Amino acid sequence: MSKTQTRIQLKNNAAILAAGLNVFSQFGFRGSTLDQIAKEAGLSKPNLIYYFASKDAIYRALLDQLLEDWLEPIYTIDEDGDPVAEITAYAKRKLAMSQHYPRESRLFANEVIQGAPQIGDTLRGELRRVVGRLVGAIERWIQEGKIRPVEPHHLIFSIWSITQHYADFDVQVRAILKDTDPFPGAETHLEEMLHRMLSIDTG
Repeated sequence: MSKTQTRIQLKNNAAILAAGLNVFSQFGFRGSTLDQIAKEAGLSKPNLIYYFASKDAIYRALLDQLLEDWLEPIYTIDEDGDPVAEITAYAKRKLAMSQHYPRESRLFANEVIQGAPQIGDTLRGELRRVVGRLVGAIERWIQEGKIRPVEPHHLIFSIWSITQHYADFDVQVRAILKDTDPFPGAETHLEEMLHRMLSIDTG
């Protein structure tokens, strides 16, 4: 297919990826079929295969985009900024992603639970490098006395766990909260928790 796509091709490509996201996030990779994705996209199966030769190709395209979006908030952290503010802002961006992109979060979680067969190399490569750089910044902030001592990796894992919980366990959260929107309260709690954990007492 030509690198320069027509408006219809772009529309169909987007429809297939949106349909794939819906189907994969509901049924997982193994439980999903091209027929399901084609039906969800409103296309015939032969038309779908014109754009993506296999279920694997759709899944991989979704994961590649997801990883790019998932890593972007880390790249925005300013190592020369106020450490507590930067870490808190990062956590709030991660929470916002769970709020606005819950299907993507569940797709990623399912992939990792299955042993990351499609993205294992990326997790051990780019993700490890990016997180390593953030760990280095946190360690430097601790040495400079700008934040309280914490184990950097587990701080990052804790932020991921807390923020992604609201997407991956949305049904459970809303059942307990009687369908109240959890995100305003979650953001306030997250901000207060990180400030108490990291801020240096200058009193």
